Amino acid sequence: MTRRSGPDGAAGAAPRLPDELWRWLLDTRATRPQEVAAAYAQRLRPSSLVSGRGTLFLVAADHPARGALASGGDALAMADRRGLLERLVTALAHPDVDGVLGSPDVVEELLLLGALEGKVVIGSMNRGGLDGAAWTMDDRFTGYDARRIVECGLQGGKMLLRIDDEDGATASTLEACARAVSDLAAARLVAMVEPLPYARDAAGRRVLVEDAASLARVVGVASALGTTSAYTWLKLPAADDPATVFGATTLPCVVLGGAPGPDPAADLLSWGRALGEPVVRGLVVGRSLLYPPDGDVRAAVDSAARLLRAATEGEQA
Repeated sequence: MTRRSGPDGAAGAAPRLPDELWRWLLDTRATRPQEVAAAYAQRLRPSSLVSGRGTLFLVAADHPARGALASGGDALAMADRRGLLERLVTALAHPDVDGVLGSPDVVEELLLLGALEGKVVIGSMNRGGLDGAAWTMDDRFTGYDARRIVECGLQGGKMLLRIDDEDGATASTLEACARAVSDLAAARLVAMVEPLPYARDAAGRRVLVEDAASLARVVGVASALGTTSAYTWLKLPAADDPATVFGATTLPCVVLGGAPGPDPAADLLSWGRALGEPVVRGLVVGRSLLYPPDGDVRAAVDSAARLLRAATEGEQA
């Protein structure tokens, strides 16, 4: 890892955050806020959205902005910001990881640490539908907007689109996402839309509906958002029937990792099936890589990278 500058102007090489570097980051936050704008302006930007193999592998880190802090059995896993940043820096140091998907605060901390040089950065846009809130389906745009994504030199914006036919708040989220898709496309930047069908279970809790028919339906809705689909990508679950789900669009897609399961091998198998679909271009994984059951972030990232490489090589063969 390298950083732009530090207390003594030297670059740091370790993926873990030493005490000195952590204190430098906190001091910069408190006394030199102008460094954030400088970090955006001076960042080395990637030459392409996708890698030389035509794939995109991002680490997701926008969960805390929506109040979703749990991972595995730890309800406050992502509340430890130093630990989160250490895990992100470790993941981003892997040569196959193309970049990050994050909220402004996380992106800016990684920028200050120098972890995003030459990396793809997708800014998370709507985080207002807080996890567990009564208004959660009214997912307001409280993060990046299209104008700021352009100004910051990011490669695109991501929006969450949870669709619940029984909740009228879904309509305002649909409209806001359509506007964001249009605004990003006007700047020729990627709009990464994550459409997910939701419903209430017998206990009245909102749950993700994962059958192929429901997923294919929201794929159709998301694909048609905005005044053009030219720059739209979709972020979708692996699904038990990936051929049906990913066959519902011609848009480029990435597989989302979702919450980590108890068996990482099963997660990898599921992702691998989806990666075989022609429209799928890569992976966007957060907690499954950042908080693996054995705690080895580097090994978890490496396993996902090998999976993506194998899918690419099989396609080329």
